[in-house]
Amino acid sequence: MTIGSLRISSDKKELDIDVIHAFLRDHAAWSKGIPRETVERAIEGSLCFGAYLGSCQIGFARVVTDMATFGYLCDVFILPEYRSRGYAAALMDHIFGADLLKGLRRIVLVTTGAHGVYRQHGFEALAHPERYMELHRPDVYAPSGGSLMERPES
Repeated sequence: MTIGSLRISSDKKELDIDVIHAFLRDHAAWSKGIPRETVERAIEGSLCFGAYLGSCQIGFARVVTDMATFGYLCDVFILPEYRSRGYAAALMDHIFGADLLKGLRRIVLVTTGAHGVYRQHGFEALAHPERYMELHRPDVYAPSGGSLMERPES
């Protein structure tokens, strides 16, 4: 899909892993320090969208999904120097217009400050937050392995 000079593609072969990894590792609060191998595995197991100006990747988003009922939208970004030009809205329009995602019963996401961007696409606060639980390991990418649970020896 092309919107103005912005092109959006779900072809994983086009993704610039260096750009994605650098942003997630150095600039995204949710993934500081993330190893490249983890980013590669995450991409491999997700539906991914790259946003491009010419051959330069300027944005990214991925959806962890079973392609039938549920999706988790994550790792959404537009590089800082390209923000405030409507590219994030165009990326979201493309994602939510994708045939693969239209039939999903539920799509969730977590955001610290972009609620307005996502509300435009129908997202709301959780109707029943008391039903949701999480296992959160905020230091999992720390050099020491952070709060990863140790496995019992066999």
